[in-house]
Amino acid sequence: QSQLVESGGGLVQPGGSLRLSCAASGFTLDSYAIGWFRQAPGKEREGVSCISSSGGSTKYADSLKGRFTISRDNAKNTVYLQMNSLKPEDTAVYYCAAPPRLLKSLCTMNPSLYNNWGQGTQVTVSS
Repeated sequence: QSQLVESGGGLVQPGGSLRLSCAASGFTLDSYAIGWFRQAPGKEREGVSCISSSGGSTKYADSLKGRFTISRDNAKNTVYLQMNSLKPEDTAVYYCAAPPRLLKSLCTMNPSLYNNWGQGTQVTVSS
């Protein structure tokens, strides 16, 4: 059974950094684009970033450019999200997701186009 598992979340002070990981089991990530999303309490899930299967193409939410960096290590079947200069408004549950096989090359930050989601990891930015 294909599964995505996020890790690396936690409590961090404003200005701090975290690196989230998204590890796949039951399938290989190397042919799939992967997206990162987040959902804060009372808000809709929003796209954070996505990366193509090769890692050669990335997209970011405009508000996050310059602070977040997505990358992947296909040999480790893992995608990462490096988050720097964190702000309280970055507090949310962060999810990684893979698109369906027919759309596996699609790098998009539209959550409705993904069908394989991890369970999420909580990121809290607070002093």
